[in-house]
Amino acid sequence: MVPVVWSRVLDEDFSRIPRDEFEPFHGKTVLVTGATGLVGSLIVKGFVYARETYGIDTRVMAVVRDGSKARRTFAPHCGQLDLVVCDLMHDVPKIDGEVDYIVHCAAITQSKLMVERPVDVIDLSVCGTRSVLGMAVQKRARMAYLSSMEVYGTIPGNDRVGEDQLGFIDLGSVRSCYPESKRLCENLCVAFAVQHGLDVSILRLAQTFGAGVGRMESRAVVQFARKAAAGDDIVLKTRGLSEGNYVYASDAVRAILLVLLKGEAREAYNVSNESTHMTIRELAHFATRVFPTRGSRVVIDVDEQNSSGYAADVRLFLDSSKLRRLGWEPQVDLGEAMLRTIAYLEEQDEPRED
Repeated sequence: MVPVVWSRVLDEDFSRIPRDEFEPFHGKTVLVTGATGLVGSLIVKGFVYARETYGIDTRVMAVVRDGSKARRTFAPHCGQLDLVVCDLMHDVPKIDGEVDYIVHCAAITQSKLMVERPVDVIDLSVCGTRSVLGMAVQKRARMAYLSSMEVYGTIPGNDRVGEDQLGFIDLGSVRSCYPESKRLCENLCVAFAVQHGLDVSILRLAQTFGAGVGRMESRAVVQFARKAAAGDDIVLKTRGLSEGNYVYASDAVRAILLVLLKGEAREAYNVSNESTHMTIRELAHFATRVFPTRGSRVVIDVDEQNSSGYAADVRLFLDSSKLRRLGWEPQVDLGEAMLRTIAYLEEQDEPRED
């Protein structure tokens, strides 16, 4: 019986990443910021899986704000990592030795905090990214910056959106602290590349979910899957006309590894499974079809008097053809992504063996 490294579902996800996509990192040092977040933690866990399964020896440095959370996240394999506790909003991580690759994931991504603590959102994005870029220059490291599809703002029309098409962001909206600071960070990457010769690429991730999400995950796609799996009704408080773009978490990890190795400096790459593009209402109905025997229904309950409290409809269809030209193809479709997410969450609720 093959021993479990992280969990049955996560190990299956990592086993789908071909060995030769990890092998170029053998003998290298990879530093990951925001390492307890979904994407950052999966990058770290992926390298640990590759060491345990294939003998690919990559030194992984995980930059985290909360050391206790990191030890819980990476148990029982913390001894295989170099944990660096640092609040990037205020400090620069102290790193000894060489660093070959940096993946900068650290950011505040909770929508609630974008409204309640917008200055913190901007400070972590801009100050943190500037610190990490400076460290990358000092270490002469290759760097990947994780941006977001939110940098596109509002783009008129229904065409697929490539990396050179940016739309309108309302600077009068406090929620814009996130996409606008992400835009500035992308430009900081370009500035460091031009002025200091830094080798850095940018990835604009669609909504990323999958095995590895926390029990309290609030993203609609996960909430819809949980409701449908439990047989509960999915209640929409809007007409559900906003369009979503999604990518399964392990597919996002594969994209990051690929861009680290083959991405062009100063270039941005959309990371989205285009087959997942649909409206929120379509997504809700889709979730009920993924779990057809559970009896979940979609209920539209729009309060027109209070509808102003919700964001305006967003129409955006990301085009990932630039990333595909590097050799990336998503492996997990939306239905399987929901099934695997629920299987992972159920697995986390199982009693642990002593």
